Amino acid sequence: MPPVAQSSGLLPVSSTPPRLVLYAQTHHTPEGNPISLLPLITQNTGVTHVILAALHINQGPGNISLNDDPPDHPKFDTLWAEVGWLLGAGVKVSIMVGGAAKGSWERLSGSEEEFNAYFEPVIDLIKRHGLSGLDLDIEEEVPLATPMRTMRRLDSVFGKDFLLTYAPTCTALLPETIKNPLLPVRPYHFDHSTPVPNGKAACTEPTLKHLSGFSYPELFGSEIGSRISWLNAQLYCGWGDASQPQWYDAIIAAGWPADKVVLGVVTTSRNGSGSVPLAKLLEVFRTLRSRHRGFGGVMGWEYFNSGENDPDMAGKNPWDWVKAIGQTIRSVVEIQPVHTPHPWREEDVLTLVELGFSRADAIQALSATENNVELAAGILFDQ
Repeated sequence: MPPVAQSSGLLPVSSTPPRLVLYAQTHHTPEGNPISLLPLITQNTGVTHVILAALHINQGPGNISLNDDPPDHPKFDTLWAEVGWLLGAGVKVSIMVGGAAKGSWERLSGSEEEFNAYFEPVIDLIKRHGLSGLDLDIEEEVPLATPMRTMRRLDSVFGKDFLLTYAPTCTALLPETIKNPLLPVRPYHFDHSTPVPNGKAACTEPTLKHLSGFSYPELFGSEIGSRISWLNAQLYCGWGDASQPQWYDAIIAAGWPADKVVLGVVTTSRNGSGSVPLAKLLEVFRTLRSRHRGFGGVMGWEYFNSGENDPDMAGKNPWDWVKAIGQTIRSVVEIQPVHTPHPWREEDVLTLVELGFSRADAIQALSATENNVELAAGILFDQ
C-alpha cells in the first residue's frame, strides 16, 4: 500500500479548493540520481496536485518526450513508480504539455488527421500511467480552435472527472482597459452557453498582452469552457506580482470565479524573476483566503528547489516550503470572509463624484486604496 500521511489538521487531499499544486520538471540531480516526490505525501505537506513537466510533441507523429527523453526511458522508472504512490495516496497527478519550448501546440493546430496523429501518443501515455489530467500550458500563438479541440477530445476519451487545467499569465485574465490592479475593472460575464467555435458572443473585451494568442475569456465563456478545472495563473516573470493581493483581487473583480483561479508563484529566484520570500507569501495567502470564499489555491513552479535562497528556509528542505503553504491555505479551520460593507467615507465619495467620476467607480477606488482619496483620484484619472 502507498504511504499514507498522518492527519496534521489539514483538509483531505481529495478535497475541493484551496488547492496546493506543485509542478515537477526537474526529476534528477546533476549526478543523475532521481529526485523523490514521496516527501510530498510522507511529510504532511498538504499537496493536492502534482503536474509533471514538460511533455513535448516533437516533429513527426509519435515523437514525444518528457523534457529531453522518451517518457518510457529507464531514467524515469523511479518517477513513474512514485506517481503510482502519489495517486494511491489521493494526490492527483497530471502532465503538462507545452511550456516555454514552442512547437507542441503548433503541431496540434493542423488538420484533423494531423491532430489525431500527433495527439494519440499523449492519450496513450495518460492511459498507461493512469494520470489524472492534462495541463495545457500554451506559450505560443495558436488559434482558439486548438485548445477547444484538445479539450473535446480529452473529454470524450476520459470523461468528466479528468482534470483540464491551463497555465496562463496573469495578464491573460485581465481586460486591456486596466493599467494597474487597483483600477476598477469591468467584469466579464461567463455563461458557458455559447455554442460557436470561438465563444465571442460571451466575452468580447480584449485582455492585456499574454503568450497564448487566443482569448481566455472567450474560451472560458464558451460551452466547452465549463470543463476547465482551473487556471494556474502565473504571477511571476513580469506577469503580475505575488507580493501583494491586489493582482489576484483584480482577476476576481474581472469576473473569474475564485475557485477556478490558482495563484502561481516561483518557489525560488532560481526558477524565474518575481520570487517572493515565504513569509510575505504566507501573509498574502492568508489575506486572499479571508477575502475570497472558494479561494482557488496556490501553485508553485517548481518542487525540487522550493525555498532555495530564502533566508527563512536556511537548512530546510523543499517539502518544508510546501508544508508551510499547506498549513496556511489547507487548514481545517475555516477563515470567514472579511465584511466591510461601507469602508469609505461619504465625503470622499462626493469629492470624487464632483471630479466627474461615477459613484460606483469612486466607491471601488476608495475601497481598493483604503480611503486614500488622493490615490483613488489618481488611479481613476489614469483610467
